[in-house]
Amino acid sequence: MTDSIRIAAWNVNSLKVRLPHVLRWLQDQERKNQPIDALCLQELKLTDDKYPHQDLEATGYLSLAAGQKTYNGVAIIVRKAALAPIASDIATTFLKPSRNIPNYQDEQQRILAATIPFAGMQPIRLISAYFPNGQSPDSDKFIYKLNWLSALQNWLEQELQQNQRLALLGDFNIAPADADVHDPQAWEGQNLVSPPERNAFQELIKLGLSDSFRMFEQAPKTFSWWDYRMMGFRRNAGMRIDHVLLSKALQEKCSSSIVDKEPRAWEQPSDHAPIIATIQK
Repeated sequence: MTDSIRIAAWNVNSLKVRLPHVLRWLQDQERKNQPIDALCLQELKLTDDKYPHQDLEATGYLSLAAGQKTYNGVAIIVRKAALAPIASDIATTFLKPSRNIPNYQDEQQRILAATIPFAGMQPIRLISAYFPNGQSPDSDKFIYKLNWLSALQNWLEQELQQNQRLALLGDFNIAPADADVHDPQAWEGQNLVSPPERNAFQELIKLGLSDSFRMFEQAPKTFSWWDYRMMGFRRNAGMRIDHVLLSKALQEKCSSSIVDKEPRAWEQPSDHAPIIATIQK
């Protein structure tokens, strides 16, 4: 039994297209003896009946998914070998599952939460989140984003009262500071970096959550998303919009938080890279 677990998030931008990448990445991490114990996926872009449960289970992972045709969709994937002995199937692996933000009417599948009984440690409440993009600050979609963020904050406040060990992972569609943007001047005032969005991010921090990436010294211009256009990845013209936020109890146990850029260089990649936080038992 290892003395830590690794939790990750990845916006795969279509699981149907990127399933080979997900399986390859999980197997690569296993080969490096650094397995991913829980992976939160965003932008599945498929319905629940099309979710590849069998392919993932054959690789040693159980899944809980909240899908949607064409758009959105989130999942939580858990490595069976990392679970407490009693947690051997869906019913005992994903405790107290919750789909979307309670009491917030929304047809878009953006939130999936479950409490995971990892072996050798207290359970962790994992939330896989795909925040709205917002399009532009003068659009209706931006208003929806801000309303959604407000509802998320209210719900998380309650979740944190019930779950001291909580991790919020996913594509936030917010670059919280200029250090998270390749060209802050060019992006000033635009969607993903606007003051209302950054303020909403800070409100999440005020709930008692920590941006795990910023808990450690990091190389400058480390990003998690690069536009497909204009050779964005090759030029490292990216943004850090994917995050792992940890409650205080998990922050104290976190020993590492990184972005794994390698899959972004693969053929036909997602425009996002996986992010990983290591939690000591």
